[in-house]
Amino acid sequence: MAVMATDALVELATAVLVAAGTEPGNAAVVADALVAADADQIASHGVARLPAYADQVRSGKVDGHARPRLEQTAAATLRVDAADGFAFPAVRLGLDRAIALAPQTGIVAVGVHRSHHFGVAGHHVERLAAAGLVGLAFTNSPAALAPWGGNRPIYGTNPIAFACPRRGQGPLVVDLSLSKVARGRIMVAAQKGEAIPEGWAVDGQGRPTTDAKAALAGTMLPLGDAKGAALALMVELLAAGLTGGNYGFEAGSFFTADGSKPRIGHLFIAIHPPALAGDGFLDRVAILLDAATGQDGVRLPGDRRLAARTQAAAGGVSVPDALLADLRARAG
Repeated sequence: MAVMATDALVELATAVLVAAGTEPGNAAVVADALVAADADQIASHGVARLPAYADQVRSGKVDGHARPRLEQTAAATLRVDAADGFAFPAVRLGLDRAIALAPQTGIVAVGVHRSHHFGVAGHHVERLAAAGLVGLAFTNSPAALAPWGGNRPIYGTNPIAFACPRRGQGPLVVDLSLSKVARGRIMVAAQKGEAIPEGWAVDGQGRPTTDAKAALAGTMLPLGDAKGAALALMVELLAAGLTGGNYGFEAGSFFTADGSKPRIGHLFIAIHPPALAGDGFLDRVAILLDAATGQDGVRLPGDRRLAARTQAAAGGVSVPDALLADLRARAG
């Protein structure tokens, strides 16, 4: 396992994407997002995705030169066309406008369509919270979950994220996939030839499996059983039904260079707290979190991630040797 400074890894990731045919500005935005995931020790959403991303640019599945387009469709609604490119430039465009607009309107909804994997959901809402807003994010993804009682994947793993500001420290961030684990974690296990725990997935015949490759060819199991499947249905309707994105069962894979384009959707909601809570929202946040953390052993969502980020800023991030060699070869 190699260790690289985050700046050096961003430079390498950018070079990999540019060499594959990505416009340099788009490449830099994507590279920043992937390395930020690795810095938070979310390797499933980090530079491990670069080989697949680069191959999809080369094949034309992702348009590396896409320019997202934003339309304000009403006083507090924004529609962004990711134009079959990477999600990150489109999301940045929409959230930039939402951050500017929310103090005027109280709330803003941003819908993104014709998009791709948007990385760590929590990073997007964290950006909203850093601007003083309460943020919600919903995204669908290629089919990986069956409806409860079914055996064929229809829904994606469909992450949900929430963030709100806190006084004197970073935002509180809640980020969860509606499968028992993110599909990217199984992808990483498959890349490493490692087994996965029982209870994460079933194979193509519906049998429990610890084989990561068999799991990728099968069905993920939902978080909370029937409740998780119901939430996954809800997210399909919010993230794709409302925005015009493909549903999970219509979307092409995030992982392969061939096949149809994903064209999934994302929905973001940005709320300006004073519009509902006056000037007392941060005080109310503190009261609740102080009550929770007053018990021994309590850890709030995101605490581990923030500690990892601090460590990465000082000591760099770990990259598997084989992956690093592949990235350097691709960068040329």
